[in-house]
Amino acid sequence: MPAKKKSLDLEASLSELETIVAQMETGELTLEQSLAAFEQGIKLTRDCQTRLQQAEQQVQMLIEQNGEPSLTEFDTDPQDHGAS
Repeated sequence: MPAKKKSLDLEASLSELETIVAQMETGELTLEQSLAAFEQGIKLTRDCQTRLQQAEQQVQMLIEQNGEPSLTEFDTDPQDHGAS
């Protein structure tokens, strides 16, 4: 359950960020309000980045096998498949 809570927190943070951006885009905030909103947006952005980095580390730990990374290359060109 804790992972679900973190996920919801991330979603809530992203939603709050979207709200802040929408408010700032209206141009109706005072300078002080804009600065406060910008500061809150920076905090939320950093928090989201930290959560995403933690999730990436968890994924890396899950795909390790015998202490060695077991990554496979991702091919984005579908024409290469079966072309040999």
